[in-house]
Amino acid sequence: MNEKAIVKSQKLQNFGRGQALSALAALILVFMIYQTAGLTNALLSLVGIMIGLTLVYGQFGFTGGWSAWINQRDGRGLRAQMLILALASAIFYPVLASGSLFGSPVTGFVSPIGMASIFGSFLFGIGMQLGGCCASGALSWAGAGSTRIIITLFGFILGGMWGAYDIAFWRSLPGMRISLTDEFGVIGGLGVTILICATVAFITLIYEKRHHGRILPFNGEDKTPMTLQRVISGNWPLIAVILLLVLANFLTLMLAGRPWGVTSAFVLWGSKVATFTGADVTGWAYWQNAAPLSKSVFYDVTSVMNFGILLGALVAAQMMGTFKPQWNITPKMIIVSIIGGLLLGYGSRIAYGCNIGAFFSGVSSASLSGWIWFVSAFIGNLFGNVLKKRFAL
Repeated sequence: MNEKAIVKSQKLQNFGRGQALSALAALILVFMIYQTAGLTNALLSLVGIMIGLTLVYGQFGFTGGWSAWINQRDGRGLRAQMLILALASAIFYPVLASGSLFGSPVTGFVSPIGMASIFGSFLFGIGMQLGGCCASGALSWAGAGSTRIIITLFGFILGGMWGAYDIAFWRSLPGMRISLTDEFGVIGGLGVTILICATVAFITLIYEKRHHGRILPFNGEDKTPMTLQRVISGNWPLIAVILLLVLANFLTLMLAGRPWGVTSAFVLWGSKVATFTGADVTGWAYWQNAAPLSKSVFYDVTSVMNFGILLGALVAAQMMGTFKPQWNITPKMIIVSIIGGLLLGYGSRIAYGCNIGAFFSGVSSASLSGWIWFVSAFIGNLFGNVLKKRFAL
């Protein structure tokens, strides 16, 4: 065997070991959650693993879709998000209106519209550009080995705690909850949502064709059939990602009794670490119910799903052979990533959630606040994009 063949054999051996270890870690996680908190939370961690696999295999992210539109007038990511919202809303609205799913009570995320939600989502939008990710992206890309996003995630947790510390002020400001299904009924509310989704998609089509001279292929240029090899190696078609994310949120609603959320777990993790070091966070208005601080994080629905996303992303990156953390990060990038993370964390905490809890699950819950969040966060992205270019960030 020549030297090149030996090196190739060693790479294949290491690649297989990484796959096995990451899959084993995911199985151990599910087992530990089952032993600690029971079957429901273990199943939710599996849903999280599915989400992590989907986001990495499909190379899908909210930040990436928004950035592609802002910088290249590539609207495929935005159109995919609109389709996700339309499909999820068509499923969620009648279920949430009935108040139960398979005999179990369910409730949506209908958040107030006010200064807190508008300003918080604007900050979150800036953070998306500076930090390089959103909430779901922070988990999936950190799990996939992006050292920059790991730094952003650290800032995200700190920012979330900062927002939790200030929460009494922000919650004292006026806000108004508006449910589209309460205002217009299930059919009328769904019609409004689909109209908004279609309008956003139509706008992207107009400008995309004007900029590129054509409508870009929705599933990309890769025409490879969806064989087992493609399933394992990645580059999933966009339509598959859309359907899987809608399914994941529905499964979350079924198992947890409420839609998918991400960022509340970051505050819990940070607060637990702070408590371990001797700090007392129980005096914060955010922790009026301090019970989660004394329990295992495996009892927290959002945490077990987040752990699943991290490990699902790790498995996908190992299977694709892309798990290659880079440690040559400049001090400037570290600072920008932490600032971006702080904005993401603080913004999401005061705005009642992130791109998942406030936007995806908010719109899917018929909350008008979800669309207000989208507009404000998108403006924040535009501002953040200007900052990146102005200061070469």
